Amino acid sequence: MNKDVKKGLIVFARKPVLGKVKTRLATTLGDKKALEIYIKLLHHTRSIVIEAECHNFAFLTEQDDQNFWKDFSCFLQKGNSLGDRMYEAFDLLFCKEYQQCIIIGSDCPALTTEIINEAFEKLNTNNFVIGEASDGGYYLLGMKKMHASIFKNKEWSTKNVFTQTLMDIKKGGFTYHLLPVLNDVDEKEDVPKEWL
Repeated sequence: MNKDVKKGLIVFARKPVLGKVKTRLATTLGDKKALEIYIKLLHHTRSIVIEAECHNFAFLTEQDDQNFWKDFSCFLQKGNSLGDRMYEAFDLLFCKEYQQCIIIGSDCPALTTEIINEAFEKLNTNNFVIGEASDGGYYLLGMKKMHASIFKNKEWSTKNVFTQTLMDIKKGGFTYHLLPVLNDVDEKEDVPKEWL
């Protein structure tokens, strides 16, 4: 492991508010259960991230419980589209002279500390690392310098995001490493059975 590389991990998260999180899930399970599941997802995400070998950043949709995120540097997300918000988060870390930056969401129960550490490891020899979500998006994206095109002209929150992003990476002639395909929690069948 290259200890001299400055590594930053961005977590995108929502404030856990009834009726405002996991809305697709709520259509089948109800708002209360959807909120309960999202809180479990937040706890899972936090627990794996604090064990990773990097500096941690939480980019939130609005001010949240600072105690929950006490091991993180906290910022509010800026921008209209998801692409704009991710660009702004990466830009902030690269301006702080981080040499490897990775972003994850907070809705992937199968994500582990080992996968995060593998992602950073693979950035030592690749321009990009990306983990495909089974719904066609991605659960992790990492790079060593800003490539703004990755965040433009994408159909965000659709099954095309991963394919469109990978096409841009290939078009640029960049090297990349693919992580295992994992499930994001969007529908009832994505939820770990013990959480239901």
